[in-house]
Amino acid sequence: MKALQYRSIGSAPEVVDVPTPVPGPGEVLLRVSAAGVCHSDQFIMDLPADQYVYGLPLTLGHEGAGVVAAVGEGVRGLSVGESVLVYGPWGCGRCYPCSRGEENYCENAAEQGIRPPGLGAPGAMAEYMIVDDARHLVPLGDLDPVTSVPLTDAGLTPYHAIKRTLPQLVPGSTAVVIGVGGLGHVAVQILRAITPSLVIALDTSEDKVDLARTMGAHFGFITGGGDEAMSTIEEEIRSLSGGRGATAVFDFVGVQTTTDLASRLVAVGGEISVVGVGRGTVNVGFFSTPWESSARAPYWGSRPELMEVLELAKAGRIRVEVERFTLDKAPAAYERLRVGTLRGRAVITPLVLKLTAQESPDLREGEGAS
Repeated sequence: MKALQYRSIGSAPEVVDVPTPVPGPGEVLLRVSAAGVCHSDQFIMDLPADQYVYGLPLTLGHEGAGVVAAVGEGVRGLSVGESVLVYGPWGCGRCYPCSRGEENYCENAAEQGIRPPGLGAPGAMAEYMIVDDARHLVPLGDLDPVTSVPLTDAGLTPYHAIKRTLPQLVPGSTAVVIGVGGLGHVAVQILRAITPSLVIALDTSEDKVDLARTMGAHFGFITGGGDEAMSTIEEEIRSLSGGRGATAVFDFVGVQTTTDLASRLVAVGGEISVVGVGRGTVNVGFFSTPWESSARAPYWGSRPELMEVLELAKAGRIRVEVERFTLDKAPAAYERLRVGTLRGRAVITPLVLKLTAQESPDLREGEGAS
């Protein structure tokens, strides 16, 4: 089968031929329908050798959708041909966070060597992928896998961050979204769908600010125009918030310039969520941030939250702006991601999409398909 792999430190990902996997006991084989492209992928591919811990070669893709092609021994409750999404932050399933469905905060994953697909385990940018446990599959129903696959991260991650802040996002509150790319433009929609907050979007790209407005942002500002221009924007945001500042700031970039901006924008008693995987930090202290303000770094989301995100999508409350690429064009999608010219989320579709009735018996017998 074809797969997109990161094969050597510092190199671009390549489309290669690899053996089709066979599900072992408790595992599920999916024929991939779609896989999302994420800045997290680029982040790990930019790591130097002494910091890279994800294994090589690595099949990319931690946002995955597919149809069940075969199941391993002991798997119950799934039917061949069923359309599903993959819940990505796999955990042990037995610790206290996992018992609540919060496998994103599993206490044992690191010790037991459990890695998410595409971030250590073989990911979804292939014609087939193995899912380690049926509990990590969520029924997709009638939703389009291509437009829905980013919901497993680009939808789930902002939803998790916003849900944690809901007690603060009351009528009269102001929410600021910094960076309205793949995750940020979904965050704008979630804020509009589940909170009464005034929503303000910030980005260096005029195209992305326009997208944020299209998705429901009440106001959008183009940043990056120098200190004087930024001071004007900050004053406008404070004015729009009634002089108080932002009740919540969601930073989907996470570099030092954006975390510093978040610290200047947050109100007394407000909250900063640093979601982006940049190396920026927030200096919380008596003289550095407003009184009672706090900062957190949320990670991905829980299985119940993914189901809630899907309900928002089914109700038409949120959607993901996608650009489609075939698997053989996936390296070009990553180049577009690097230079910042993607609008919304890039989604990779494999070269072969439909599960045929003739395949599943062979796959169940462990012979695979190519």
